[in-house]
Amino acid sequence: MTQTLFRRDGDTYQPSHLTAGPWSPDAQHGGPPAALLAGAIDRFPSDVEMLLARVTVDLLRPVPLERLRIETELVRPGRRVQLVAATMFRDEQEVARARGLKIRTTELNLPFASAPEEPPNPEEGRPVALFEGPGAFAAEGMEIRMLDGDFSEPGPGRAWLRLRVPLVEGQETNGVERVAAAADFGNGVSNLTGGIDEWVFINPDLEIRMARPPSGEWVYLDSSTRVHPTGTGLATSVIGDEQGLLGVAAQSLFVDRTSR
Repeated sequence: MTQTLFRRDGDTYQPSHLTAGPWSPDAQHGGPPAALLAGAIDRFPSDVEMLLARVTVDLLRPVPLERLRIETELVRPGRRVQLVAATMFRDEQEVARARGLKIRTTELNLPFASAPEEPPNPEEGRPVALFEGPGAFAAEGMEIRMLDGDFSEPGPGRAWLRLRVPLVEGQETNGVERVAAAADFGNGVSNLTGGIDEWVFINPDLEIRMARPPSGEWVYLDSSTRVHPTGTGLATSVIGDEQGLLGVAAQSLFVDRTSR
């Protein structure tokens, strides 16, 4: 049977071990639930073609490796702009929520359109040296090729990422879902600690903004992180695909010494 991140059963999603994250053996990496929520908003039916221009994901508590349910709601209807919300539940407990801003797309002949900025080719990257310990999604669910920096070295970084397996069994993974899954790695691509043995740098949220629809399997991140003695920080990423740069992402960070 083909491995996937989630198997859908009616209106619920059963996560596989490939969704596991680095901070707890019982919780998912932020990427899979972010991708599932962003995908639910992007796939929400509309009368016209729309771009998911902004999506904000709040990870309210560790998302467990247990059966999940997603509910979607049209917050603001419109043919030019829409707001759609998606909420993720474990039984009746809310574990994550997202809100997306969608803007209609069309074909315009713009003399002032931005020129494409092409990042380096994915083949120019090198396989990442991942930190030791749990983290099946980072190690097995996602292919990561570093251009600058490394997960085991502190500092900013640039990387190409792509999912090794489908997000949902029997469903084609779309560009928005691929971007959301990859964007949650910004604080890892640019971590300032050189690993997770002594420090945690957990993001309780993820915001993504895109100027155009993403395409292809590969997602490019150019990421940097700032942390402060207050135990807080911010990771920001420029996002691209093989057609060029397409957006930005940001993660608020909770920083502390590890309890392990």
